Amino acid sequence: MKHLLLACTTLFFFAGLASCVSKKKFTEATNAISALKQDSLRFENNLAILRKSLRESGQQYEDLKKQLNDITSAKSLKEQELDKARQLLSNTEQQLSSTQEQLSTKALTIEEQQKRLEALQKLIDQQRSVVENLRNTINKALGQYKAEDLDVFVKDGKVYVSLQEKLLFKSGSAVVGKDGQEALGKIAQVLNTDPKIQIVVEGHTDSIPIRRTFEDNWALSTARAVSIVRILTKDYQVDPARVVASGHSYFDPRDSNATPEGRALNRRTEIILSPNLDELYRLME
Repeated sequence: MKHLLLACTTLFFFAGLASCVSKKKFTEATNAISALKQDSLRFENNLAILRKSLRESGQQYEDLKKQLNDITSAKSLKEQELDKARQLLSNTEQQLSSTQEQLSTKALTIEEQQKRLEALQKLIDQQRSVVENLRNTINKALGQYKAEDLDVFVKDGKVYVSLQEKLLFKSGSAVVGKDGQEALGKIAQVLNTDPKIQIVVEGHTDSIPIRRTFEDNWALSTARAVSIVRILTKDYQVDPARVVASGHSYFDPRDSNATPEGRALNRRTEIILSPNLDELYRLME
């Protein structure tokens, strides 16, 4: 703009002097003014370009600044996410370690339980073997007697020696006969070989009421059990501390009391033999 004003001033000056100067001088001045105009235009154009470039550069600067801010914010968020991930990883590692410890403890517990179960099963098998051997021994000792006189069987891990009334007693009596005493002596021989065997003697009757010596069937069944206990302990030296006598009357029948055959089976005395189970009970605690 300054160049334009200078050119105009110069033009007016030379116009005023046109009459005083030669045509050559005027032409030279005119050309100079034209050159100055062109320079001024080029300058204005360059200035406009520079201004545009400055605006574009400023916009680029703002864009870059915004991008930088976005990148910085994103980096901050990523760092926060990374911190959270690290914390989560740390917590997971702690949980994993705790779980591994628990699994190790449980594995040890399971192993101990398995060993205990194996020991228990082994002991149960041993007890079964002992019970079966005892049954076989009793059967062998009483081999001379008929099946209708007695029965030897295993029930609930115990050996039952079921002696029918006709082998031991007369009807309504609690006095053991000679044949019965001999049978009890053979049983006592087996019992005395193993002092750990516990003995329960149970008296049983049928449902026909007693009308003679005893008050009722309770009294008869109990008296019969006591009679057998006395023979085992006094005559055959079985340790009294190992023996229990009990009477069940007709309340634990083996068969129906509605028939003579059933009542005959119910009139019995059972000697129940239990091997020592202390070790088994200890493992089950």
